[in-house]
Amino acid sequence: MAAIPSPDAPPPRGRRERTRRAVRRLVLARRRPLAALCAAGAVLAGLHAVRPPPGPTVTVEVAAHDLASGAVLTDADLVPRRYPADLAPVGSAPDAAGRTLAGPVRAGEPVTDSRLVAASLLDGYPGRVALPVRIADAAAVGLLRSGDRVDLVAADPRRGTASYVAVGVPVLAIPRPDPGQATGSPGLTGRLVVVGAAPSEVDRIAAAAATDLLSVVISR
Repeated sequence: MAAIPSPDAPPPRGRRERTRRAVRRLVLARRRPLAALCAAGAVLAGLHAVRPPPGPTVTVEVAAHDLASGAVLTDADLVPRRYPADLAPVGSAPDAAGRTLAGPVRAGEPVTDSRLVAASLLDGYPGRVALPVRIADAAAVGLLRSGDRVDLVAADPRRGTASYVAVGVPVLAIPRPDPGQATGSPGLTGRLVVVGAAPSEVDRIAAAAATDLLSVVISR
């Protein structure tokens, strides 16, 4: 009777030889893809080795959502974002909370000093507040200069009426035109002007700006 091979016994020599030949054929058949894979691994390892370490970053406050001109910023309106130090926007304002926007800001846009009403604008105008208003006639705004005194007139084109809403308010600043005006974005007609209004005038001016068209009369 033939002996039964033990399960732990090594495979016969002929079987081992056939297995080696099969593995060798498999490797030879795929030698090019394997070589390419090894080469790619070497390139990646080299790139990783020579890649410079990440540079310094800075924190920039950006708008958490779309913000309208004249809005007084709160912490909920701002979120911090990390920017590479050499790509951070110039004039970013880390202390923007509590300040007033001189122009609209889109969600995700960095809040820079050019978008804020500077406190120094009110120097020489005690008791007044800085109020951005949109004047319907952009060409009329081109006639104004900071320091001018103007009257604000609200016109209702539906009823054909007009009335004065403020008299003798000083022009504090005339921000640059909004980028959206070049593309005809709705809601961005006219030009923005920052005036120094008395606190008692703010509600009346803001209500008129929301429903009517504002124009200016140069008083002196």
